[in-house]
Amino acid sequence: MENKYFKSLDELRVDPSRELEEQSAGDKSFILKLQRESAALPSTSRRDFLKAFGFTIASAAVASSCEQPVRKAIPFLIQPESIIPGKASYYASTFYDGIEYCSVLIKVRDGRPIKIEGNSLSSVTKGGTNARAQASVLNLYDNARYKTPLKDGSEVSWEQVDAEIVGKLRDISKRNGKIVLLSSTVISPSTTAAIEEFAQVFPIVQHVEYDVMSASGILEANHASFGQAFVPSYRFDKAELIVSFDADFLGSWLSPIEYTKQYVKNRKLVDGERKMSRHIQFEGAMSLTGTNADYRVQMRPSHQKLVLANLLNELKALNGEAKVGLPEVPQDVKSLAAQLMKNKAASLVVCGSNNKKTQLLVNEINDLLGNYGVTIETDVILKSRQGIDSQMTQLVVEMNEGKVDALIVLDVNPLYDYPESAKFAEGLKKVGLTVSMPVVTDETTAATTYICPDHHYLEAWNDAEIKTGHYSLAQPAIRPIFNTRSSQESLLRWAGNTTDFRTYISNYWEKNLYPKSDGLFGFTSFWNKCLHDGIFESGEKDLIPITYSNVASLEALESVKASVASDVVDLVLYSNVSVGSGKHANNPWLQELPDPVTKACWDNYIMISPLLAEELNVVDEQLISINGNVTLPVIVQPGQEYKTVAVALGYGRQQTGVPANGVGQNLFPMVSTFEGTKSFVVSDVKLAVEAGVYPIARTQSHHSMEGRELIRETSLEAYLEDPQSGNEARIEVKKHLKSLYPKPTFDGLHWGMAIDLNACTGCNACVVACSSENNVPVVGKEQVIASREMHWIRIDRYYKGDPNDPEVVRQPVMCMHCDNAPCENVCPVAATTHSNEGINQMAYNRCIGTRYCANNCPYKVRRFNFLDYTGSDSFKGNRYDPTEMTTDLRRLVLNPDVTIRAKGVIEKCSFCVQRIQEKKLVAKTEDRQLRDGEVVPACAQACPAEAIVFGNLNDKNSKVSQYFASERNYHLLEEIHTLPSVGYLTKVKNKTV
Repeated sequence: MENKYFKSLDELRVDPSRELEEQSAGDKSFILKLQRESAALPSTSRRDFLKAFGFTIASAAVASSCEQPVRKAIPFLIQPESIIPGKASYYASTFYDGIEYCSVLIKVRDGRPIKIEGNSLSSVTKGGTNARAQASVLNLYDNARYKTPLKDGSEVSWEQVDAEIVGKLRDISKRNGKIVLLSSTVISPSTTAAIEEFAQVFPIVQHVEYDVMSASGILEANHASFGQAFVPSYRFDKAELIVSFDADFLGSWLSPIEYTKQYVKNRKLVDGERKMSRHIQFEGAMSLTGTNADYRVQMRPSHQKLVLANLLNELKALNGEAKVGLPEVPQDVKSLAAQLMKNKAASLVVCGSNNKKTQLLVNEINDLLGNYGVTIETDVILKSRQGIDSQMTQLVVEMNEGKVDALIVLDVNPLYDYPESAKFAEGLKKVGLTVSMPVVTDETTAATTYICPDHHYLEAWNDAEIKTGHYSLAQPAIRPIFNTRSSQESLLRWAGNTTDFRTYISNYWEKNLYPKSDGLFGFTSFWNKCLHDGIFESGEKDLIPITYSNVASLEALESVKASVASDVVDLVLYSNVSVGSGKHANNPWLQELPDPVTKACWDNYIMISPLLAEELNVVDEQLISINGNVTLPVIVQPGQEYKTVAVALGYGRQQTGVPANGVGQNLFPMVSTFEGTKSFVVSDVKLAVEAGVYPIARTQSHHSMEGRELIRETSLEAYLEDPQSGNEARIEVKKHLKSLYPKPTFDGLHWGMAIDLNACTGCNACVVACSSENNVPVVGKEQVIASREMHWIRIDRYYKGDPNDPEVVRQPVMCMHCDNAPCENVCPVAATTHSNEGINQMAYNRCIGTRYCANNCPYKVRRFNFLDYTGSDSFKGNRYDPTEMTTDLRRLVLNPDVTIRAKGVIEKCSFCVQRIQEKKLVAKTEDRQLRDGEVVPACAQACPAEAIVFGNLNDKNSKVSQYFASERNYHLLEEIHTLPSVGYLTKVKNKTV
């Protein structure tokens, strides 16, 4: 049977053979959408059209003529030896936002950080990044950052702040009052040392680590099982069978960049590999990880503990142990238990729950399977997410009781993201001294007396130990833009230590880390090498020997007695791959990043199953309230469990900046506490349909390709039998290809790109990396709704099968750089041409904006600049403050190697031609040929899965040529003979269970 792929439920319902009136009859969603779009379209006469057309041409001509704004330059009178104007410098550093870690390289041009790259020397992230790491460079130039110390909202000097805070701290210390330092998990050993030094001067200091997306359940469960609270090191690369229960380990769970690297290692079928790991995902809400699984099982989140208990029961029975009496579950846990037993010591079971008892069941399952010491390392532990939820709860209680005399808040925002923020606010009023050390404005800082702004991480010295023995350094890539100061330096000064933090870190490394090295060189050489590489990996293990005890796990199993009533609705509160917990909500690159599952941006919304939507008689964008507290629009999400709804956290900010304020709703107040830990699942919520609709900006249906065969996939079994399985259409197409054009030839270089669909997870890191590298503008919600988003690369998401439980496949799409390019023939001014290296080029100052090329592109990858998004034009869709458009600091992030496009022109993927030219010049200077893999476009460099390969197709030994020669390789719409220079490797999945 032929596969039927669809992008949305609307597309699935539409039959191309019917007339428009028949299509829309009875389709409420289609009618609402049509009415909204019709109302937004003005009535246009022929005269109006010609006026607009004339204005478009005139404005394009003016934009490219002599009326450009005058830019003044300051001569470089004394040039540092290490800086060559026009040439980029790279500095190793560390990205850590309190939740996620990444070792990075900072690209600096003329003193400005403009791009983030992954550090391939790190054995943890191995050169991978994610969307938030890529976008973090834009946060550096955020106008919403605090620019100077403040007291009660008024600017003061650092000297005054220091004197007043130290005086009050000493008074509190004299009367044995309580000082609390509140931060996220600290993974910096030097920062920990600075906090300890601060606590020595003020002995009544308590350090509370508060993690927004906590792993407290894992910590407490491991404390009960091993006698030590820790998050183990998971090794997905060593697992032949991966079973995940609501753990979005490719998206937001614990260490997604690291796990993505490990996960795809056993999923690629290249270089002669003939086997791949199996992945089974149990979840209620559709997640990024679930869409990549071989087999996805729908499971009500409130039933998770019962399903795990039944699985443990079956494993115990197979191990010859007695079962515990439990209610049955609809999921086939017997078959799963048998599969796991066949993969003893080669399987991995993970769970995203923050409940201690649930994690105890998972511990027992992994112990029975012999996974500890193999796929789960306990001697190398993850250092992030060490906060215990109960400690934060106790702090809020003590604040309200008046027992806290001073609170120093280190870049956390509990007035926004603590579930009981009202209690925290009341307690904050009873604290005598309140100090905040934020990077950007936030809700908590606005309520404190003293504001001591911290550096952005690109301006600061720091270090990190993300896993046992895995150290990294952070160094400033730019002088502080504002009058800020390192938070660690502030603590040291208040403790009487005037050492700058760079010296402090160096001294710490000399005393504590240098002895762990081989000692072949002196400390200066060791320090310089670590600073250059960005990392130091000592190879040490956790020194505390631990042994597993199943007493607590068996007690947890005995406590599981009954299931949740079947008619209640569960609410899942999740962190997405863009704004995450909300800390990065003021970043417009992330706000406009389409969600990998829903393809929506600029809002959060209620994901609801098709069955429940039908039961409630709602369609996309209709409003629904949850427990009468929050009202949000609906997205009907195929694959969602029947009685499970999901909403993203991180929205509804009020005190951070124009791009974030008022976008979406804050759902953190709905996070509950269960058995001492935060629960991101709320059971038995009440949904009520409200009047009205709310438009959602979605990108998926903007570029339909008329039902042609785009995705090709097969099963592993069929692939092993016939490597061309799933790709039979390619063979048939080749038999009939004929062309009036002569076959294009390229004497020297012929650039091409290959994408392994088995490796691509849809994480969207490539989308942000492309925007950062190529100055792709943000257009705003209203323009996205009008199908005017500007991303040069998109990741199409397709469903297959039953809309209530479909399979999901993805395909990155950018300009195909066709050798027979349909766009080139139709341009009346030859603005788009083909280079002698196979690149489809754009001459922006020649383009007059006819858009004939975009109409003639079968791949719909050309973008038209409707407005001057990066210039002085202001418009409602951009969400920037129009008064600051021309002086917006964010313009400093623009890449000078790439043209800033004027309005009225077409733009698109260029294969990062500026990077090609840079490497060609380097090779020419060194009198050699370009090496394979030397030129890496931004999308390929950012990809944590290494799904994108770029190189010279004329070099038959190049990796891209080997991919093109693979039986799995195919091209999009190859039947129209455009001869794309982008190829895809057929998606291969394990057969369903």
